Amino acid sequence: MTNSFHAGLLAITATCLLLSCRDAANTPNTATTTTTTASDSAQPTVQVIPRRERVLTAEEQKALTPDQVLENLKAGNQRFVRNDVTARDHSAMVRNASPAQYPKAVILSCLDSRVPVEDVFDKGIGDLFVARVAGNFVNEDILGSMEYGCKVSGAKLILVLGHESCGAIKAAIDNVKLGNITAMLTKIKPAVAKSQDFNGEKSAGNAAFVEHVAKNNVINTINEIMAKSPILKEMADKGEIKIAGAYYDLKTGEVVFL
Repeated sequence: MTNSFHAGLLAITATCLLLSCRDAANTPNTATTTTTTASDSAQPTVQVIPRRERVLTAEEQKALTPDQVLENLKAGNQRFVRNDVTARDHSAMVRNASPAQYPKAVILSCLDSRVPVEDVFDKGIGDLFVARVAGNFVNEDILGSMEYGCKVSGAKLILVLGHESCGAIKAAIDNVKLGNITAMLTKIKPAVAKSQDFNGEKSAGNAAFVEHVAKNNVINTINEIMAKSPILKEMADKGEIKIAGAYYDLKTGEVVFL
């Protein structure tokens, strides 16, 4: 064998070992790497077996606390930022999740395609309920979905996730008038009104102001959830769930928890 062949084989093996070891603390069944090397005259084969994460059971979901779920999301985002996400066997998870679902959290995110929610928190099938609407605001449909996710299905956390350079936020700042977008933006304009204390140019062209409004919009959405859903407010007051906010950086992939 040539030196270059040996070097390539060592690099592949090292990569596979790293894949097999990462995230063991957060998943019960860790991926394994199987390397089979034939005689020197044969081509060696290296097989990476995806981690077969178990879908959460009802008992495991019940045992979780809201704070544990929040820390779990934070750890998942750190892995995403490091490009160290979990290697999952999605086919197995699809089959395992088919009888029932016991997600950890409900995420309310913007429609923006640059915010892949499950990936951002390194979560798989059956881990999260995800509601999406431009501007991540709530209405009765989303509130009802949240109530289902938490009161009926046992999720322990509601996370409202805003993001950098949000087009809906910019449109609300600019008072855009266009079809049904006009009515939609009325749900976001309270955050614009609450942001008039901003020290600087108050326009959609000012990234700092857009960020300020976006974060106020997250806070306003949390307040709306508490004000308009007695079910979720009672659960939060009792410590059965937590309602939190966060802001996603499009450039780095980092989620800043507010």
